[in-house]
Amino acid sequence: MSTTQPIRDLTHVRALSNHYLNKGEHRNHRLIILGLHTALRISDLLPLRWRDVYDFRHGCPLKTFSLYEQKTDKDKTVAINGAIVNVLNLSATDARPNEFLFSNPNTGNPITRTQAYRIIRNAGEELSLPGRISCHSLRKTFGYHSWQNGVSPAVLMEIFNHSSLNHTRRYLGVSQDDLNAVYMGMEY
Repeated sequence: MSTTQPIRDLTHVRALSNHYLNKGEHRNHRLIILGLHTALRISDLLPLRWRDVYDFRHGCPLKTFSLYEQKTDKDKTVAINGAIVNVLNLSATDARPNEFLFSNPNTGNPITRTQAYRIIRNAGEELSLPGRISCHSLRKTFGYHSWQNGVSPAVLMEIFNHSSLNHTRRYLGVSQDDLNAVYMGMEY
């Protein structure tokens, strides 16, 4: 079985980000944007409710939200950036505080991990993105591009709640092309 890799090409990341927006599928668009911009595992994203990320009294997204990560048994606070604000504002007028962000319209429950996987995989296939695209691709893409933009692997280790820097380094999916770019950029 092949390992999920980050989406390295920013053109592909942007295409994936807009795929469901262009189709008018706001829930699926929200799933991809929050996955790409929070670095949360899908198991931590799916139980989120609108009240967790949106201030209905003031009619705007919160600045941060907190949750308890299932896998690590740790509390986490995530900042809500401009991309998340935009995607939340697209659907907030129709949302209810107790409604799940990624609800199944037939049941009112959150979509399943399998449904989330299909949504993300199908977008990757429709866009002909290279490699194996899955829910974890979103989390790894966050890390890879943060690292490319100069974020320290030690900071990413904290964001991911990894227990070792070596695990984070492997997780970032550093390729030989990335290493070659460092060598080629070092001219004195």
